[in-house]
Amino acid sequence: MRILSEDTIAIAVDYQTKILPAMSGIDALIHRSSILLKGLKLLDVPVILTRQYPKGLGDTVPEIQAVTEGCPVLDKMTFSCYDTPAVREALEASGKKTVIVFGIEAHVCVLQTVIDLLDDGYQAVLVEDCISSRNPSDMAAALIRAQQEGARITTCEALLFELTRVSGTPVFKEISKLVK
Repeated sequence: MRILSEDTIAIAVDYQTKILPAMSGIDALIHRSSILLKGLKLLDVPVILTRQYPKGLGDTVPEIQAVTEGCPVLDKMTFSCYDTPAVREALEASGKKTVIVFGIEAHVCVLQTVIDLLDDGYQAVLVEDCISSRNPSDMAAALIRAQQEGARITTCEALLFELTRVSGTPVFKEISKLVK
């Protein structure tokens, strides 16, 4: 199944100040996630940004805020983003059936979101190099479980070029600059 920009929306899960520093490979996570978010913007793919219990886990980190200006920020108390009515309503209102999911923690909020999306008929796309957990083995297990449940696993670069579809366009040139 080809992932098409016009059928796609994304959820950036819980890039928050008090939990992100504990993640494995934080610098790479922020770098790759920023590239993905910039690329999604170039491709006109809408992004929903979530925050888990911001009173305790803080606001979205500045690096991610800088590349998500104008995106809706939805607070939640549920692990699965899809269990939060505002997120579910935003997805339904978009009319999109493919949902790109990335963020933290891979084995908790990200995985549960992916499972719930799949259970409700969405095509979930998990961006492997834009997720993390405190423990790398938890992240590895989350990837296996997500794939077993039916999620499409990809990388930031592969996804951006798949959404771009053709070379030689101004968007292709911008995407190429981002991933280099």
